[in-house]
Amino acid sequence: MNFSSKLLEGAVNEFSSLPGIGQKTALRLVLHLLNQDNADVEKFTFALLNLKNNIQFCKQCHNLADQAVCEICLSNKRDRTLVCVVEDTRDVMAIENTNQYHGLYHVLGGLISPMDGVGPQDLAIQSLIERIKLGEITEIIFAISATMEGDTTIFYLHKKLKEFNIKISTIARGIAFGGEIEYADELTLGRSITTRVPYENFLVR
Repeated sequence: MNFSSKLLEGAVNEFSSLPGIGQKTALRLVLHLLNQDNADVEKFTFALLNLKNNIQFCKQCHNLADQAVCEICLSNKRDRTLVCVVEDTRDVMAIENTNQYHGLYHVLGGLISPMDGVGPQDLAIQSLIERIKLGEITEIIFAISATMEGDTTIFYLHKKLKEFNIKISTIARGIAFGGEIEYADELTLGRSITTRVPYENFLVR
């Protein structure tokens, strides 16, 4: 793509470095911002800088939060005996949108993937074990994408957690193998949570 302005080219290159944004879409976004008032552009820029500088990870569940403990963990309306284990924040948002789950979460921060150099030590697994040791949790739900990495992670977690006197379940496979939680429609995802099955049953299928 040829540009008449180096400033325009630089801005387009930055936008097109974002996931899923090609140069044509990046150009459209940059030209849109150019047509906005300075106040609107400054508001947009401040929102991004404020996010980058002030966002933090909840010290309990590792979800993204505005403060040390996220609003979900602080809520007295959540079932504190139930913890849903997910890969990342996008999965928390997807499950919350179903309005079918009212427990707490634990965000692993990724999946075990030896090919990518990601091992159990790189995930928030030990902190999950420490939460279970406190004795309040009675059920762990694995809501992890049905991929090779997802199944590997679930299998590893099950081996680590089966020594505890808690129920371990996984969402029903209404989501096809290879499907990711964040892209599942709300109805399917909601049904998968409410019709979850014991993980041991899943192993023998």
